[in-house]
Amino acid sequence: MRRVGYAILRHYKCLITCWQRARFSSSVTSSAATLSPTFLGRARALTAEYAELSDQLAKNYDVQTAKKVGELSPTSSALSDWEQASSSLSELQQLLGDPATDTELRSIAAEELPGSSQLLEEATIRLKTSLVPIHEFAHLPCLMELRPGAGGSEAALFVGDLLRMYQAFCKRHGLHASILKLDETEGMGNESQVQEAILEIEGEGAYGMLRCEAGVHRVQRVPATESKGRTHTSAVSVMVLPSFPSTGVDEMTQNSFSDPTSDYFVDPKDVRTDVMRARGAGGQHVNTTDSAVRLTHIPTNTVVAIQDSRSQIANRKKAWHILRSRIAQARREAREEEMAKLRVSVVGVARMGRGDKIRTYNWGQQRVTDHRSGITLHHLDDVLEGGLSLDKVMQSVRGWMTERELEALGADEEVSEGGKAS
Repeated sequence: MRRVGYAILRHYKCLITCWQRARFSSSVTSSAATLSPTFLGRARALTAEYAELSDQLAKNYDVQTAKKVGELSPTSSALSDWEQASSSLSELQQLLGDPATDTELRSIAAEELPGSSQLLEEATIRLKTSLVPIHEFAHLPCLMELRPGAGGSEAALFVGDLLRMYQAFCKRHGLHASILKLDETEGMGNESQVQEAILEIEGEGAYGMLRCEAGVHRVQRVPATESKGRTHTSAVSVMVLPSFPSTGVDEMTQNSFSDPTSDYFVDPKDVRTDVMRARGAGGQHVNTTDSAVRLTHIPTNTVVAIQDSRSQIANRKKAWHILRSRIAQARREAREEEMAKLRVSVVGVARMGRGDKIRTYNWGQQRVTDHRSGITLHHLDDVLEGGLSLDKVMQSVRGWMTERELEALGADEEVSEGGKAS
């Protein structure tokens, strides 16, 4: 018994060392560390599917099967780690609970027990996180729309600050950011006030990376025009939309846009197209050519107007691009709202809407606070330069979003179980 016990402890110490080298670094807190039978059953079912599809893939390669295997792989790996950690903890508990275990062995087991519990907790979090479904648009590029809210000219100035912040962030991360639309007016002191900016961000997974930025960003600072030094509060609305492959109107009834049940589908018959002469600064072509395009999606009254290019064709292409993105996102959000209401009615899980204030930038305190994750940093300049501090804020928000998605997943399981019981 003594020899077997020492063998178990040697095996466990080796396991501890391996886990410490690759310790799970997640911003998901330990509050999510309990694993219900429902979650465990789901993980085992997905792991069984992974094994079955892997066998199929070994015999006959298929792109869709390979993609599915890749999606299931993290859950299979996390379940294996969880089972190993759970087994190790159980072995230690058996040694401590066995009256025949000698004093020295019992002392060693008691010493290793806290580390075993910690490893199991981290494995549980990792397993639960792997069960959160990947956002269906996460792999896509994205559009980022910025507009001033409350605060007048100061809010319009802050739009420009955020636009430059996101451009710098994208450059540092190797994402190509281009301006699709920029409406500016000249303010006091020749400072440009941005009334609307639409940024297209190209790169694999750009939407998954930046969707945490959607919401109302609040700024607190003393405007340049404030003679008494009073701090003003302004707000900017940031909308992040998935950017779908560009296509013209003639192709809208083909390929992936032909299915009326798809989020990607927009029937051209439901869209009214108006062409008009461009307005504002721009040179001789302004008010002389019908280059501006306005699209109106009649069922939802969604309007997109573009006049950035001298070419009507180019403006039409940009307008369709933005229109499809807005409608697809609206459809998905409508489904999420329905599910959120159902979850609240069953277990009280709420969803923070896009219209809620999500972050505050305070100039006087050099502070940035995200009101979802609760993180506060006093590195305002680095955040506005799109630096590592902004990465840290966004990472904390993604952790918060994962926690909410885990709660929602648990609520869905309870709804499902309740339906079966009734």
